[in-house]
Amino acid sequence: MNLKKHIPNLFTLGNLFCGTLATIYAIVGDYEMTAFLVVLGIVFDFFDGFLARMLGVTGELGKQLDSLADMVTSGVAPGIVMLNLLLQTMEADYSYHYIAYTGLLLTLAAAYRLAKFNIDTRQSESFIGLPTPAMSLFIISLPLIQTSTDIQFVSDLVNNNYVLIGITVVLSILMNLELPLFSLKFKSFGLKENLIKYIFLFISVIMIVTIHYLSVPLIILLYVLLSIINNRIQRKETV
Repeated sequence: MNLKKHIPNLFTLGNLFCGTLATIYAIVGDYEMTAFLVVLGIVFDFFDGFLARMLGVTGELGKQLDSLADMVTSGVAPGIVMLNLLLQTMEADYSYHYIAYTGLLLTLAAAYRLAKFNIDTRQSESFIGLPTPAMSLFIISLPLIQTSTDIQFVSDLVNNNYVLIGITVVLSILMNLELPLFSLKFKSFGLKENLIKYIFLFISVIMIVTIHYLSVPLIILLYVLLSIINNRIQRKETV
């Protein structure tokens, strides 16, 4: 029995375990534990692919299992978080609570994206559409921003149900949009071929250090913006 081929799958199951716990904590409203477990699940998700490539044991089973685990960690958990956030903003008028189910659009869009990802051969070196872990990080940061920010404008935005629904719709579209987004995989470390990546990492580190939780959604937006700029530069170079 080749035990080596099962090592990446154990990390994938670790991702699924963290995602399941994150969903439970999201339901009860413990958003700090939810965020911790989602991040830990995403770390497991990174290392399962890394180990599969390093050990030379990539296969169809691991590919399918990876998407099933991501569906929970980066699909169900953020959907529940958004559902709860929308319910909180509608406490004054509970008769419209069904609108909060809009938050689960994130879960549906994540499922659709993950299914497409498994049959899309174009996404080996970069991404087409926003990856589900990026969406998940964006969403789980929102309740943490609510409780930690001293900026009234930001607090008002995060507590506005129209803004939350808008975020849900935009992220759901971005996950399935035919928009090329750069990957952080480095084939080399040269400045010219990796300039966009270095700019992204440099600005991201500065934001994390200075504005903490608020940096997360801004980093995701920066990622999309720099990808669009990078796409235009590449199109001009090929003309």
